[in-house]
Amino acid sequence: MAFMEKPPAGKVLLDDTVPLTAQIEASQSLHSHTEYIIRVQRGVSAENSWQIVRRYSDFDLLNNSLQISTLSLPLPPKKLIGNMEREFIAERQKGLQAYLDVITTHHILSNCELVKKFLDPNSYSVNYTEIALQHVSMFFRSEPKWEVVEPLKDIGWRIRKKYFLMKIKNQPKERLVLSWADLGPDKYLSDKDLQYAVKLLSSCSHPYIYKITFATANESSALVIRPFSEKGTLKDLIYKAKPKDPFLKKYCNPKKIQGLELQQIKTYGRQILEVLKFLHEKGFPYGHLHSANVMLDGDTCKLLDLENSLLGLPSFYRSYFSQFRKINTLEGVDVHCFGHLLYEMTYGRPPDTIPVESFPPAPSVFVVSVLESILTCEAMKNGMPTVSRLLQMPLFSDVLLTNSEKPQFKIPTKLKEALKISKECIEKRLTEEQKLIHQHRRLTRAQSHHGSEEEKKKRKILARKKSKRSAYESGEEHSAKYSNSNNSAGSGASSPLTSPSSPTPPSTAGKFKSHYFMVLGFFIPLCSSVVGVISKDD
Repeated sequence: MAFMEKPPAGKVLLDDTVPLTAQIEASQSLHSHTEYIIRVQRGVSAENSWQIVRRYSDFDLLNNSLQISTLSLPLPPKKLIGNMEREFIAERQKGLQAYLDVITTHHILSNCELVKKFLDPNSYSVNYTEIALQHVSMFFRSEPKWEVVEPLKDIGWRIRKKYFLMKIKNQPKERLVLSWADLGPDKYLSDKDLQYAVKLLSSCSHPYIYKITFATANESSALVIRPFSEKGTLKDLIYKAKPKDPFLKKYCNPKKIQGLELQQIKTYGRQILEVLKFLHEKGFPYGHLHSANVMLDGDTCKLLDLENSLLGLPSFYRSYFSQFRKINTLEGVDVHCFGHLLYEMTYGRPPDTIPVESFPPAPSVFVVSVLESILTCEAMKNGMPTVSRLLQMPLFSDVLLTNSEKPQFKIPTKLKEALKISKECIEKRLTEEQKLIHQHRRLTRAQSHHGSEEEKKKRKILARKKSKRSAYESGEEHSAKYSNSNNSAGSGASSPLTSPSSPTPPSTAGKFKSHYFMVLGFFIPLCSSVVGVISKDD
């Protein structure tokens, strides 16, 4: 059976980069153990949530699997005696929540298959390695000249992308790497256009694009073969890592943090910007720039994984740029990702937070100037520079490029139009996601403000004032009614027993007034004399 004949069934186009959050809602003690009920949510919509039940032993198993990262993770320690006591369970629950918070906010850990399966077992129950092997086996039935040397287990960060070290039977010393990837949620090309575009990649020739030996796709996945580089990627150079090691081991906790030399930063940066400019001019969407997608060939950087945008795979940095509504085009995404890459080349590690408030000392003020134009809060709000503008900045404008290879990438007009529509659809989905995140952020801020102690005090004061005002107005209304009632009684019509010219008997109110003024006339002179006595005493 040929590779193109039969796609696997049950395919789900899920965006694996959408963050998962986890909150322990309760715990329940059974006969010999305690279970923790956890509410997991994908993204910002509370409707997209579910419950899972985990024991401490499940957390311990996950933590043991994550030790390959060499990170120090805050899992509460084991306790053999007294672990069913109420106070201990409450304290352990706090510790497990802190552990969940760490693994769901760490950029690499949160995207790894181990954490995804722990939090979302229904969506990640498939064995992707087994599926990849099935596809590769189908491929080899129709292409017998290739042979698998060994699987390259977990060398990448994507859950649905697997790698194999390959060789050609009549060229046993030459090594190649085969990657198999499932289609993603941003796949908007028709099956026919996708297959044609993927095959076209092997004809692309550019001094800063890594050569593709063979590429093909079907209705659900794609397979690409490239030369294998012993030197590895730009990320391997920065982290002093071995290319064949698992992603978690290579990049989670680097032993030595050190940036590149200034000349390397300038040269590599210029080369990467040149190839981005080339792709933008060709109308070819990319959006997948990061240091592990840049291959080193001597002193030359070459871009990897051009097929990702065709297959609809989400970007490594999507959870970052989806927070900022100004980054709403693939060109803007490339510039933002270039900022991450430049920071990593400069400081030997990724930025702690985005946006970046201040930058450590750099080899050149020109480096900081470029970083400020991309990664600061002001840049996110007011707009970042274009790739062409970055090439004109002092850090890159004086770099001399010696490679004379002429770029070639002929894309037929019909496919260009299909790529344009696909790009617009990718950007539309990004914009819609950013809108939801923005609305959620505003709602969260409003709720937080409404629930603050200061706001509670203000509301109590306003409630008291309103209550006093209502009581005062009620009293005024009552007095007015009473006064009107008395006036009506005092100024009524003449009694039929008396004539209009007869003197009117004094009313009760009139008697009260006369009595009041008589008493007042008595007390005023008395008060005056008392005041006079007090004045004399003073």
